[in-house]
Amino acid sequence: MARQLDYHTMREVFTRFQAAEPEPKGELEHVNAYTLVVAVALSAQATDAGVNKATRGLFAVADTPQKMLDLGEDGVIEHIKTIGLFRNKAKNVIKLSRILVDQYGGEVPNSRAALESLPGVGRKTANVVLNMWWGYPAQAVDTHIFRIGNRTGICPGKDVVAVERAIEDNVPVDFQRHAHHWLILHGRYICVARKPKCGACIIRDLCQFEDKTE
Repeated sequence: MARQLDYHTMREVFTRFQAAEPEPKGELEHVNAYTLVVAVALSAQATDAGVNKATRGLFAVADTPQKMLDLGEDGVIEHIKTIGLFRNKAKNVIKLSRILVDQYGGEVPNSRAALESLPGVGRKTANVVLNMWWGYPAQAVDTHIFRIGNRTGICPGKDVVAVERAIEDNVPVDFQRHAHHWLILHGRYICVARKPKCGACIIRDLCQFEDKTE
């Protein structure tokens, strides 16, 4: 595990990320808060591209909790059967839709605790929704962020909660809103797991990773 980068280095890291991509976006397609919740829940152990392919047809017919309930579990399965764990995910989509209709008037709540109480929605999913829909500086730590956080020294931690805390504690506040998107995109396309593309990395000189590639 790399040591935590100092404040001035952190500012430079995120200044560069911001200059390269001022308004980073999540790659999951959605039309409202509800479809975002569903898309993120479906993305566990699946690629965003695979989820988007499945949800285009699904969201065309069911973009509210009630419409999803009307479609039914078998109908959901028919749309998402190309995604891993599709049967269990379909069950969760129907369950969370029922809770949203019965307890929240069909609206998606914007508290982390309320979101985490929904079937198939964990802390990471809740943080993604709070960040992408409401602009709250929540940090959703996935495998990419966990890897590069520890590899670079941007946000080292022994588990995802520790990495989340390292981002909140050490990333300057003016970069907090987009921090997790910059980190996810960097981990997905540049600081990849097996052979990081260090030659194309805009923070190469600031990174603590010792086994840099050309």
